[in-house]
Amino acid sequence: MEIRVADKAGFCFGVNRAVNIVRKLAEEGKSVSTLGPIIHNKQVVDELANMGVNVVDSPEKLENNRTLVIRSHGVGADVYGFLKKNNINYVDATCPFVHRIHKIVEEQTRFGANVIIAGDANHPEVIGIKGFCSKTPFVVKNAVELQQIISQNPDLTDKNVCLVAQTTFDVEEWKKIIKISEKLCTNSIFFGTICNATSQRQVGAFELAKSSDIMIVIGGRHSSNTNKLYDICAKECGRTYLIETADELNNISFSEDDCIGITAGASTPVEIIKEVLDIMSEKSGIVVENESGESFEQLFEESWANETNDKVFGVVESIEPVAVYVTIDGRKQTGFIPINELSVDPNAKPEDVVKIGDKVELLIMKTNDQDGMIMCSKKRIDSNKGWDVLVQAEESKEILKGVVTEVVKGGVIVVCNATRVFIPGSLTFVSRKDGLESILHKEVEFRIIELDKKKKRAVGSIKSVQSERLRAERAAKREEFWNNIEVGQTFTGKVKSIKDYGAFVDIGGVDGLVYKSELSWSKIKHPSEVVKVGDEIEVFVKKIGFDKEKNKKFVSLGHKRPEDDPWVKFVATHKVGDVVDATIESFTDFGAFAVIDPDIKKRGLIHISQIANHRVENIEDELKIGQKVQAKITEIVDDEGKKRISLSIRAVLNDKKNQDQVVASASTPEEE
Repeated sequence: MEIRVADKAGFCFGVNRAVNIVRKLAEEGKSVSTLGPIIHNKQVVDELANMGVNVVDSPEKLENNRTLVIRSHGVGADVYGFLKKNNINYVDATCPFVHRIHKIVEEQTRFGANVIIAGDANHPEVIGIKGFCSKTPFVVKNAVELQQIISQNPDLTDKNVCLVAQTTFDVEEWKKIIKISEKLCTNSIFFGTICNATSQRQVGAFELAKSSDIMIVIGGRHSSNTNKLYDICAKECGRTYLIETADELNNISFSEDDCIGITAGASTPVEIIKEVLDIMSEKSGIVVENESGESFEQLFEESWANETNDKVFGVVESIEPVAVYVTIDGRKQTGFIPINELSVDPNAKPEDVVKIGDKVELLIMKTNDQDGMIMCSKKRIDSNKGWDVLVQAEESKEILKGVVTEVVKGGVIVVCNATRVFIPGSLTFVSRKDGLESILHKEVEFRIIELDKKKKRAVGSIKSVQSERLRAERAAKREEFWNNIEVGQTFTGKVKSIKDYGAFVDIGGVDGLVYKSELSWSKIKHPSEVVKVGDEIEVFVKKIGFDKEKNKKFVSLGHKRPEDDPWVKFVATHKVGDVVDATIESFTDFGAFAVIDPDIKKRGLIHISQIANHRVENIEDELKIGQKVQAKITEIVDDEGKKRISLSIRAVLNDKKNQDQVVASASTPEEE
């Protein structure tokens, strides 16, 4: 037994893409409906149904709050209009090759051309293509029908005629249609719209069927391209079988002398093809390979192995959940940019990065000749350009701007000019209290401090910029301060530090010193008795000077206000002759000190001779500490900074004695 697999079996890019879009939406927890089966394969449809995906045959039947996915076959312009009018959330998974046909017929009919579509009039893809024609098109199944239409509409021979084909149309039949149109229609133009993979798949199946005793076609029975493969193979091989699953192999009889060929339709999942091949390998005892001598698994894995690294320009045609599709300048293939190759920012939304119609520079990563698709990267082109900017910025110490896109182990990632820059947490200028998440998604300024040119890795520092900026701001504030400061000027400052001799207060970028003696009118042992670090206090400038030893300016500040001076308050409210209440505070050899007013704490001296109206030998015999007495102010001295208050208890006693005598005298009867 000999078993061979067609080189171009399966591998339909458009169908796989549509299935992946639906899977991704379902995995994200969205309620998904597809407009018709997403693929002509019952096993895959059932799998998606288990994920909550259901099928509707028209947009009107869509349930509320469900996302509608348009399958790879596409739909007409009227369906898009209905979806937009009714604000239905939808995702367009139309195959890029089908989109191209839509644009062709839309443009051609706009300019008056008569469109002829080669395909099945009842197929969803053809119905969608017709929906983009502004005038009714003709649909033909084969060259014979084309001849009939032209004979029934003889004016087509002189009018502009545009011919397109369903992407899965029979290649050989398409060649016949082109030949007839060129012969009968003098103004005809045709577009090669058959999918390149379809063409190669059909040719491969045809060649394999010619030399096979049995042909097995794997695919859905409702799949147009699978049925076409079956028809092509059946013409060349009498024993051709169409199967949907590996279980159906049990219905086919094989002999040891059979040469068996295997191919698969575009909508056949890779898993089913491999399952069929595994069973065939067990039956035959050999490893099933394709005609080139490669196993199917190798062929699948290597289908994107052709890397070019060419740079091209492409125009954005559509933006999908999994990729952005572009038309490549100067090439027939369709290009696509996987979402992870669109932008270096993982949080960026595709529609914010590019818009439909944008012309973008791209790097070709891989090509797939089978599908005619080109995998491209935008972020790699952008990153290469951005890297050059970083190299120059490192040399010039230029300040760059970027957005923090990720918090990673040890720091954050900043995207600048489409290039990732790592900034260690210690160089972000963010406190532990705030956390690195506080700058996530925010624009920051930084400098490049390290580059690994081989690995193209960059390290930056936000702290470098912030520290320099703070230094510059402080310098500017200091300059402004010294230019405008005057003696007597008042400030609200913050206590920065405390020394034994005073407190340093920040008064706007400059630290001024408030000496201990200037903190309070009362005598204090240490500045901490009045203020603590962090306090905001009112201060005023007492002196501005220059310290030659330290080579810098300084400012001396005052905190205690003149109007709060206890002496000023005292002389404003007291005069010589006033009798005041006083509290004995201390003794000396020549008298006693007493506090006159507890609020302002002014002390007066009671000379020993003024303690009593008799001679005092021992003061402690007359007074006690803390004793409250009444005394008369006999003297207030304020001369050249010398301030003194003299008190007399004796004077109060004498005044009282005299008053008593007056009272007594007044109460004695007058002698006649």
